[in-house]
Amino acid sequence: MNWTKSKNKLMKSFNFSDFTSALEFINNVGRVSEKLNHHPKITNLYNLVELELWTQSTNSVTELDYELAKEIDNLQK
Repeated sequence: MNWTKSKNKLMKSFNFSDFTSALEFINNVGRVSEKLNHHPKITNLYNLVELELWTQSTNSVTELDYELAKEIDNLQK
């Protein structure tokens, strides 16, 4: 897992070949997020998707964030 931890958040950028691929990834992240009932901040610009994970109730990174990060990384396999 190569997420960066900074300012109480896990962050990672994903590059895709085009917007359609980036959007498909975002939709898959949405399904995983709903399953865990834990939702990231998602930023998209054409083929670049940036994610930020943190638990808002504690304003910190928790085990749930690491679990979601792992699930998101599994989408890339």
